[in-house]
Order: sequence, then structure tokens, then C-alpha cells
Amino acid sequence: MNYRALGNTGVFVSELCLGAMTFGTQWEMIGTLDQNEANVMVSRSIDAGINFFDTADVYSTGESETILGRALANNRHNVVLATKVRGRMGPGPNDVGLSRLHITNACEASLKRLGTDYIDLYQIHRADSQAGIEETLSALTDLVRAGKIRYIGCSNLEAWELMKALSVSERKGLEAFKCTQSYYALSGRDIERDTIPLIQDQGLGLLVWSPLSGGFLSG
Repeated sequence: MNYRALGNTGVFVSELCLGAMTFGTQWEMIGTLDQNEANVMVSRSIDAGINFFDTADVYSTGESETILGRALANNRHNVVLATKVRGRMGPGPNDVGLSRLHITNACEASLKRLGTDYIDLYQIHRADSQAGIEETLSALTDLVRAGKIRYIGCSNLEAWELMKALSVSERKGLEAFKCTQSYYALSGRDIERDTIPLIQDQGLGLLVWSPLSGGFLSG
């Protein structure tokens, strides 16, 4: 297994990251892996040298985090664990988004489901037009300073949104995104136009999701 630096953090992660979107029983169109199946997959991944695991609170409405946390229980401190926040996690008006209120509540819930005291990489799942980026970054900064998350990242942001966030972090003295998670495959190369030049210039890491285009490229 080859390892690469995660942006400019000095943390090294395996080139292959195991995504846990198929863990859980509530996303029938995505996947329905139960705990035993996930245990086998995670164990084989670790044996192959993978030390990077990614999920999100919204995957199977939290079940993915619970299953992944249990599967990693004996290896928690040997891996880099990532999850995300933004999606709807309840019926209430504040059970979604990137407000300080929702981020704080969602982080506590993710920690409990994952069975851990800290999250290595906490990512916003996509932009939230209702919450100012300074509000979001301020909440994430407080979680870093409280020791509940180590680094912050983003997913599915447009290049201009990412650059704006980096600028706000610099001007306000807030934690900055260390990486972006984007769709990138032979059949979807849009980020080559602006996002990749941006992250190369700013020293960010790139996490690729759906490199096989949801199975399209593998038949």
C-alpha cells in the first residue's frame, strides 16, 4: 500500500480509502451491508494496509457510522477516521444544515455512534446557503479546540466556495479546510478545470468519491 500526505497536515493516509456508504440497512438502492459483512470488509482492508475510512452521518441515517465504529473498535487509534455533517438527521427545522447549532449537535451524535472520543477528519458534506461560512468555520474551529475533531475538510464545494472559505479562515484566524472530497472519474473530469489547480496552489488534499462512476466504468 502506498501512503500520501493529507494536504499539508503531515498525516499520511493510504491511497485507497474505504468508504462506508453501503454500510447499513436503510439505503436499499445504495447497499445493505450488515455488521458481520462490514467487519469482514474492514478487517481485509486493514490487512491490505488501508488506514483511511470515510463515512457520513446521513448514510443510512447514522447506521453506517455505528457499524463502522464497531468494526474499527480494536484499531481505532491506528486509522484515520472521517465523517461528514450537513444532511438532514431528524424532522426538526434545525436537524439539517451547517449552523453552529446543528454542527455541534451532529458532532456529538457522530462521536457517540462511532464510539470514539474524537474524529480525525470532519467534513461539511456540501454548502449551506442558509448558514454563513464564518458561522460554520467558527463552529468547526471550536470543535477542534475542544479536541473533538482533529482536522476539517469539505465535500462537493464549487471552487469559488472553497476559495472563499479559505480566505475567511485566514482573515478571521479560524481553522481551514485541509482537503476537499469531490467526484472525479474518467467519465467525470470537471474538477480539472478549477478545483484541482486551486488545491495544488493552496496545498490541500483531494479525496475522490465514486472513481468508478457508481459502477459505470466497471460494467
